[in-house]
Amino acid sequence: MPEPVLDFRVRRVLLEDFDSWRRLWDGYNEFYGRVGPDALPEATTLKTWERFFDSREAVYAIVADCGDQLVGIAHYVFHRSTTRLNEVCYLNDLFSIEKVRGRGVGRRLIETVYAHAQNAGCESVYWQTHETNSQAMALYDKLAKRSGFVVYSKILSQV
Repeated sequence: MPEPVLDFRVRRVLLEDFDSWRRLWDGYNEFYGRVGPDALPEATTLKTWERFFDSREAVYAIVADCGDQLVGIAHYVFHRSTTRLNEVCYLNDLFSIEKVRGRGVGRRLIETVYAHAQNAGCESVYWQTHETNSQAMALYDKLAKRSGFVVYSKILSQV
């Protein structure tokens, strides 16, 4: 039997959401193996949080609010591109707690990012996920076109 419809709303993150957001942020990072010696530095987490509320930054956060708890987060960035006249939107982070997966949270968060990006004049929204994240990819294949690009990354030493 399918799960009952989840009653939640998507909204911008608020300063008073820090503790709830932090639990989701930590869960997201754990999902991708950023724990223990591979954990993000605390300064990175705190700077990320600060950027959401800095009007000079093009970094944004929305949450899925299920009344008494936050059940999902999405972080996105607007930026210029050499292949577009207008800005594009990078959906940097997307996460929902396990018990609500498959119940519309991820879809609604992505669709809300689409709306915010369109209102900001962005030409496109893009994101990446790990190749093993098959549950999420089943949703993503319904909401966007897989680009076929392979992502390469190199960590540079801190100055």
